[in-house]
Amino acid sequence: MAEAKQEHPRLLLHNFLTLHQCKELEFIHKSNSTVGYRANVFSTTLSHLIATNSPHLLMPFVPIRERLKEKVEEFFGCEYELCVEFTGLISWCRGASIGWHSDDNRPYLKQRAFAAVCYLNGYGKDFKGGLFHFQDGEPTTIEPLAGDVVIYTADSRNIHSVDEITDGERLTLTLWFSRDASHDEDAKLVSLLSQSLLHNNMPGECLPLPASSNMYWFSPNQTSHKHLGFDICWARLHILGFDVYSYEDRSSDSDFSELPMKPLQLARENELLDHDFVNILHALQVVQFYCWKASGLQTSKVTIDSGKVVELSQWQREKINCLKSVFLKDHQLAEMVFSCMTSNVRGLPFFDWAVFNSAVALWEDYASKLREQLVRSFPYWRTHQSIFDVPYDGC
Repeated sequence: MAEAKQEHPRLLLHNFLTLHQCKELEFIHKSNSTVGYRANVFSTTLSHLIATNSPHLLMPFVPIRERLKEKVEEFFGCEYELCVEFTGLISWCRGASIGWHSDDNRPYLKQRAFAAVCYLNGYGKDFKGGLFHFQDGEPTTIEPLAGDVVIYTADSRNIHSVDEITDGERLTLTLWFSRDASHDEDAKLVSLLSQSLLHNNMPGECLPLPASSNMYWFSPNQTSHKHLGFDICWARLHILGFDVYSYEDRSSDSDFSELPMKPLQLARENELLDHDFVNILHALQVVQFYCWKASGLQTSKVTIDSGKVVELSQWQREKINCLKSVFLKDHQLAEMVFSCMTSNVRGLPFFDWAVFNSAVALWEDYASKLREQLVRSFPYWRTHQSIFDVPYDGC
């Protein structure tokens, strides 16, 4: 057994993450992801969260990164502290796969020493396909299960592959570790945070700001042509049964490019919620937060001003369809890519505007508390040029 470990150093840990942690990271990814590094893959990096004015969403990652780094150093007997080179949420959708490779098989990745992959949802329940295989050694095949993590050396001793996803969306939290301090992710993130907090120092300022539109545009074969494909923010809202309405008056396709940055409202079937979201990312974060918390919110007693929900007019429906034709050109492709095995494609069969309205306020409270944690922790991070869990005594 000791020889096998030395020959193919790897470790599978069950229930490393709690279900709450998995669901929270799923919420963060589905409300912030961009088009990823290969076909049908989507990613959310920590630097992207900072760049889109959501630095507070780093906080749920902090204790997980710390525990993982300690576990990797312990298991591999590192005589000195490793640095985290990369932290990212990655989802693989239908058609995504990867052939046999090792993480250091490209010259510019030679500094990479270890990898850790945390599974946020489960094989057979949330997606089909997507099994993780090692070419040699044990375990040979890993069936992803929410909360489990596999760690391994990022070299030719652990050549691996991932089967093609045939249904659903496979979600992971992936970390890479290096012995080379010049590749330390933390110092770069602290620098980005300094700029972000300097320019957005209002205590309650937690409203996201979308990145450039090409980071959200998905099209077949990863081409950049806007005549095919869809905006992934628009698509995720569509999959959950929401339409986007904007009262901005635009007359041509070229004018529509800035609309995701503008105030908008959400509709569902024949009803419109008379509530302004500052942009598409704000609306998506609230919707995904609602999806995360819906089961608990359904049991609470919530009231809503009935005047806030109005019936869509014919003109408003036409405007919604016009926006769809620009941002959701191929809705069938969107439904295939973001298909969900655990519910129908429209996502929320027991939807209630009253419950959703309560989620708007709860999202604001959630984001504000995370920002408070960030503001308290940041002076320590800046001093040490490292991101770590800062104890708080409540004083």
